[in-house]
Amino acid sequence: MSSSEPRLTALDALHRSLGATMTDFAGWDMPLRYGSERDEHNAVRTQAGLFDLSHMGEITVTGPQAAQLLNFALVGNIASVGVGRARYTMICQADGGILDDLIVYRLGETEYMVVANASNAQVVLDALTERAAGFDAEVRDDRDAYALIAVQGPQSPGILASLTDADLDGLKYYAGLPGTVAGVPALIARTGYTGEDGFELFVKPEHAVELWQALTKAGEGVGLVPCGLSCRDTLRLEAGMPLYGHELSRELTPFDAGLGRVVKFEKDGDFVGREALQRAAERAAAAPPRVLVGLVAEGRRVPRAGYAVVAGGEVIGEVTSGAPSPTLGRPIAMAYVDAAHATPGTTGVGVDIRGSHEPYEVVALPFYKRQK
Repeated sequence: MSSSEPRLTALDALHRSLGATMTDFAGWDMPLRYGSERDEHNAVRTQAGLFDLSHMGEITVTGPQAAQLLNFALVGNIASVGVGRARYTMICQADGGILDDLIVYRLGETEYMVVANASNAQVVLDALTERAAGFDAEVRDDRDAYALIAVQGPQSPGILASLTDADLDGLKYYAGLPGTVAGVPALIARTGYTGEDGFELFVKPEHAVELWQALTKAGEGVGLVPCGLSCRDTLRLEAGMPLYGHELSRELTPFDAGLGRVVKFEKDGDFVGREALQRAAERAAAAPPRVLVGLVAEGRRVPRAGYAVVAGGEVIGEVTSGAPSPTLGRPIAMAYVDAAHATPGTTGVGVDIRGSHEPYEVVALPFYKRQK
């Protein structure tokens, strides 16, 4: 297969049979939408949506020193994660710049699964392999070993419960447990990237179609619909969740992104980027250069990544993500802005949309929080 050929998930033929609009995403052919992205978005907020996330990158780390390796390679305290639990963390360069944000699952005493973004999976794999030198641990590329299906939305616990006897009620947020769903062996995780309750099912690729069809059938009476990457982006934007390449990048440290809490200086031993991140933490505490905020439009024009944020005729920041918000009924954006303009309620802020300064209100993130 030539490198220009996009990779196909195990569900590719099924997506096409459903009439999906496909798009290249990080080298994968992925469903962008099946019908109306607004309808798909609203289904996840009110009922349930079904996503193919098989483009995500799974990397298994095993061995007696797996925990020590991950503590050295990543900024979080992975050794303190209990078996069956998961943690959101980041992998940084020596200068503190973010290589990727990750979820790490502890599957066993000496076994972890690192889930990387599709666009950075190879970078993360290479970095972990390089950083494993001197540790009694093995880093394994398991990207081809898994298909990943997510069911998200208020109806998702009921849909999944009808197909498994796994203890979903006991499965906390940011945890995972092995189980069987519709007769298919799966790692059942409860993390999500939509702002709703939901589950991710890691299964062998040969079981993906069977599982997708079983979930579709189980969700027929409660409004489950297949969902593409387009509504996944508007859902995560409303939930104030960062996207690598937009809110996170190699030019930013976790402290620049307002996510310094993921860096655990108190853990044992050194870790890659520690010194640079300590300096970044001190700088952020003294005077944050720019702060990540939410912006809500007063008008109808939609801001896009890279558009300038302005106040009093001066550029005070830059939009990192923008889209119409189906839930709020208005365009919204995340943007890095100068600290002087970052307080929620700040007025007089605009976004330069093709030469016109459209008025926006600064709000606290997230834009949307589900009712527990």
